[in-house]
Amino acid sequence: MIRFLSLIRIFGLMLAVFSMTYLLPITTSIIYDDGSLTAFITAMTLTLGAGLLLWFVTRSFQTELKSRDGFVLVVFAWLGMAAFSTFPLTESLESLSFTDAYFETMSGLSTTGATVLTNLDYLPAAINLWRHELNWIGGMGIIVLVVAILPILGVGGRQLYVAETPGPVKDSKLTPRITETAKNLWLTYALITLACMLSLKWAGMDWLDAICHAFATMSLGGFSTHDASIGFFDSPEIEGVLIVFMLIAGMNFATHFVAFRDKSLDPYKRDLEALPYLILILGSCLGISLYLWQMGTYDSFGTALRQTSFNLVSIGTDCGFASQDFNEWPLFAPLWMLFISCIAVCTGSTGGGIKMMRSLILLKQCQMQMFLLSHPHAVNPLKLAGQVIHSRIILSVLGFIFAYFMTVVILTFVLIISGLDFITAFSAVIACINNAGPGLGDLGPASNYSGLTDYQTWTLTLAMFLGRIEIFTALILLTPAFWRR
Repeated sequence: MIRFLSLIRIFGLMLAVFSMTYLLPITTSIIYDDGSLTAFITAMTLTLGAGLLLWFVTRSFQTELKSRDGFVLVVFAWLGMAAFSTFPLTESLESLSFTDAYFETMSGLSTTGATVLTNLDYLPAAINLWRHELNWIGGMGIIVLVVAILPILGVGGRQLYVAETPGPVKDSKLTPRITETAKNLWLTYALITLACMLSLKWAGMDWLDAICHAFATMSLGGFSTHDASIGFFDSPEIEGVLIVFMLIAGMNFATHFVAFRDKSLDPYKRDLEALPYLILILGSCLGISLYLWQMGTYDSFGTALRQTSFNLVSIGTDCGFASQDFNEWPLFAPLWMLFISCIAVCTGSTGGGIKMMRSLILLKQCQMQMFLLSHPHAVNPLKLAGQVIHSRIILSVLGFIFAYFMTVVILTFVLIISGLDFITAFSAVIACINNAGPGLGDLGPASNYSGLTDYQTWTLTLAMFLGRIEIFTALILLTPAFWRR
């Protein structure tokens, strides 16, 4: 009981820190005089008040964080902060139900980019900015942000960092102190976001659009300020800038940091995932462009290359922007885009899905098993780029991929039972668990998720949540062994 109260105390501190994120939309509301100021001030007051109250009531309960405590806090943080984030939406958009508001904020924090809102072009500026700020905060992870701050308040951070950071190599550190690691990652993230923002302004966006879309691009969140998404701008320059920064965001931010620190491109050469990631994405752009051109979808190869490159990079990196209704393309093309959204992005990126590292390990494991069938007595450890991969990591990868596909199958059946057709149900689950945004069928890029029932909305909210925290972080709480002393 004391340990649980100690976790509540830390969660209260996290809420208090999170309440500061309302300052940006409050400032925006004042500048644009968009009528949402009261909603954001109320939301900030409630979030800060709730956090301080939880801390005050439990302030005398302090215990050292154990590894499993980090998993509980991560689940608390994502579910709780998404709930508190709904206040500005429900206050400013009176017709919006809590179910839809929670879907929107979970979509923001999980960097999915699926939306239930319409008339985005006419939303209050601060509301649009808030949605995109949620993308940006969720991109590097609320917990990694808080890890950089909580030590100041007397709370250790390693357990939170390990529980939140995705991928099979989560124990690697850039610096001896986890807090410094978190700060370095966030600094790198912020600097590249600033570069993206300035590039979008140069390409023709106004400041609000540039800020919002930079937040959504670097988080691979995919929210937009327009119903037509990037198609609203119809600008090759804007699409080109976004392609470059989406590709950057799909790579390991630890690699970006080391490259900045060393002022060298060598870290990208040493990164096991970077080259396969780029080959898969860019090779797919070329192949699908040729396919669409040959199928007569576009009259010229140049047009096919432009439209394919933007939309494939967007979906393949799990961002979710759209410039075309790819739901109308021959089915192979959008299905291939959804497929690579499962495996393409790198560990330590802001994207979702299985990740390239796990895909490479699984491929090598398959090759090794085939080798052992013909040479059963051989000793042949699994290696990637000359590095031996520990059996514990291999088993972890196999377990995760099994859990991933079983989650996709179960949630797809749940949606089919509710009345959705197979393509719509399956693509929606894939899009949400990969945090990619638009699906196919009734939930393609030309529509949104507003037509779903509450039952279907909560199902996909669960998919987004599980995808963002990498499934095991939540499932482990359901095992009896986790709660044994």
